[in-house]
Amino acid sequence: MFTGIIEEIGKIKGISRGSNSAVLTIEAHTVLEDVHLGDSIAVNGVCLTCTSFNGTQFTADVMHETLNRSSLGSLRIGSSVNLERAMKADGRFGGHIVAGHIDGTGRITDIRRDDNAIWYTIQAAPEIMRYIIEKGSIAIDGISLTVADVGRDHFKVSIIPHTAAETTLSERRTGDIVNLENDCIGKYVEKLLQPYDNKDKGITYEFLAQNGF
Repeated sequence: MFTGIIEEIGKIKGISRGSNSAVLTIEAHTVLEDVHLGDSIAVNGVCLTCTSFNGTQFTADVMHETLNRSSLGSLRIGSSVNLERAMKADGRFGGHIVAGHIDGTGRITDIRRDDNAIWYTIQAAPEIMRYIIEKGSIAIDGISLTVADVGRDHFKVSIIPHTAAETTLSERRTGDIVNLENDCIGKYVEKLLQPYDNKDKGITYEFLAQNGF
């Protein structure tokens, strides 16, 4: 579990590609301070497992499913990535609940400066947009951000200079693909509202009456 508060920007030092998988070697410092084999580290918002490490870098396996659902497959040697260790139970919860399980990707369609802020417009598929609400939370490349505006097929976020300086968003350009993870609360609520019987079509007046509502 993560909070979406990025700890540092790492660099891709090596990529070993298989037919449908990859092994990433990532240069880092902060996230390696107390790392152990098997620890979870979010890389651009994707929860990966540390498979080896030394004082300056770590490796992580990326399986076929992860490459299909995220933008990790487009990384190159020298690419910058956002890094965050799994949250501690005794720390401040500065962002929102981020699982590191990407729902899909979006495309940056516009970047606009507004005094000291930068507005990003992200286009996303309907299955992602359905869980995005104004003033709600969204993780973009693992960064916990607040949704400032929502359209039919896009949403907007506005970031402060600190966020731009401490994450890879400042390097993103129009047309870039970013990883998106919806706030998990909406997904759980939707699932729990569905009837147990798969033959039922949804919540009906009859269902509510039978269950005391």
